[in-house]
Amino acid sequence: MDRQKAFDDKNDLGFPLLSDPDREIARLFGVKRIGPLPSKRATFVIGTDRKILGVINSELNMSGHADKALEILRSGASAT
Repeated sequence: MDRQKAFDDKNDLGFPLLSDPDREIARLFGVKRIGPLPSKRATFVIGTDRKILGVINSELNMSGHADKALEILRSGASAT
């Protein structure tokens, strides 16, 4: 949680970040890997009504996550 707080403080995000030290949320969202491996890289765009608007999956293109998430938010369309 300290790392997320520092990241938010540095970048002034304006939205909450999720800390999942037990990887329970990762399991529920289908991105948890078996054993000690880190979770799969995925970005979930969630609307104010708590519905998933889109999912971006890419292990290599991190900037693509942000670009696609912004595209989904700007269009207001679902892109799952």
